[in-house]
Amino acid sequence: MSAPAQGRRTGAGGLAPAFAAVRVRLGLVAALFALAAVGWWWTVRQMQGMDQGPWTGLGTLGWFLGVWVVMMAAMMFPSVAPTVALYSRLTRQRSPLSPLLFAAGYVVTWAGAGLVAFTLAASVERISGGVLAWDRAGRWVAGVTLLVAAGYELSPLKDVCLGKCRSPLGFLLGAWRDGRWGALRMGAQHGAWCVGCCWALMASLFALGVMSVAWTALVAGLIALEKTLPWRRVATYGTAVVLLLLGVLLVAAPDVVPGLTVPGSGQVDEMEPMDS
Repeated sequence: MSAPAQGRRTGAGGLAPAFAAVRVRLGLVAALFALAAVGWWWTVRQMQGMDQGPWTGLGTLGWFLGVWVVMMAAMMFPSVAPTVALYSRLTRQRSPLSPLLFAAGYVVTWAGAGLVAFTLAASVERISGGVLAWDRAGRWVAGVTLLVAAGYELSPLKDVCLGKCRSPLGFLLGAWRDGRWGALRMGAQHGAWCVGCCWALMASLFALGVMSVAWTALVAGLIALEKTLPWRRVATYGTAVVLLLLGVLLVAAPDVVPGLTVPGSGQVDEMEPMDS
């Protein structure tokens, strides 16, 4: 029986089919969580002493992309694991390589998003002449970024993209491709929906400190809750409230935001500046 035919028999709604697949593909899910754990360990080591608060310098392109790709795997693999498990259960090709190719395609899309983010940051820095410095417009731009992200949480586009992430079976049926190349393409397409769902949260991470382990963990947690919590509206509205509060506090009283490194406050570790 083909994968689409199996899907029609089980239904395409919600997270239940994916969570059922997790129980059948525990080894695969454990492997993805292990890769995420290694990614967190490596990311923490790389970010040690790098947090300079909002709009932290991104370093060279090669260094940033390396950190970004590993960080995305660490942040996203736990929440995408049920989808990968469901793909593995549906595919007729029982090779352990196919679900890993699906996960790899997912990460490739996020690598592309990282490249876009780096290009935008570098372009703004060159054109603006340091306008994102904290004592210039940086504080206000960071606050507005968080407020925009809060608004996006309640937008129709966010709802559509999150729906794809929260209905893995429906996504797989609509995007199904056979073979290993198909696995890579499907993973990349699922990653594109995830970027559409989470780009504002990732922008918030840049506004809070992209080299901060604490803020990275918070954003990863919010993403995981939105994708897996049974109460969808609770998750999205809760995330919007968190971002709204952070945006207001960042502008009005940044010193009271827990874990925020305020540039020029003496909180930043002494280190050599990174090349942009």
